[in-house]
Amino acid sequence: MKMSLYRGDEILREPCYLPAATYNLTHTLLTRANGCVFVPIRTMQYLAIVDAEEIVFVDREASRLVQLAWQRFRPQARTALDERVPYEVVYYMPDAQRVMVRLQAEFPRALQQLSERNRPAEEALILDKRTRFSRDQDE
Repeated sequence: MKMSLYRGDEILREPCYLPAATYNLTHTLLTRANGCVFVPIRTMQYLAIVDAEEIVFVDREASRLVQLAWQRFRPQARTALDERVPYEVVYYMPDAQRVMVRLQAEFPRALQQLSERNRPAEEALILDKRTRFSRDQDE
C-alpha cells in the first residue's frame, strides 16, 4: 500500500519516554510486517503508521496531514528490556499536545488489539534437545 503524507512546520519538539512493553510490542509487530505497520486507533479515529524510524499519527478528518510524530527512539539508552525507551515527540499541529495525552493511553491498547488479531496461526513447540520430533507424533 502506498500512502502520501504531508507535514507542516514543526511547532514543538520535546523528550518523552515509551513504556518498554509498548516499544517491544511495536517492534515485534514491525518485524512480522516486514517494514511498515498500520495501527488503527479506533477510539480516537486516528491511524498510527509505524516504520523503522518513527511512528506518525494522522487524524481521520485530515488523513494526509501528520499531526505528530514519535522519533529518535534510543533503545540503547536502556540497560534492560523492561526499561522505558527515550524518544522525541514532534508536534505539527496546534492541538497535537492535547492529542498526545490520549495517544499515550490509546496507542498501547490499539497495538495490543492488533497483536491479538494478527497472532500467528500455529503455536510454537519447544522441544528438549534430547527429544526426537516427528510430525507423526502429533497426529
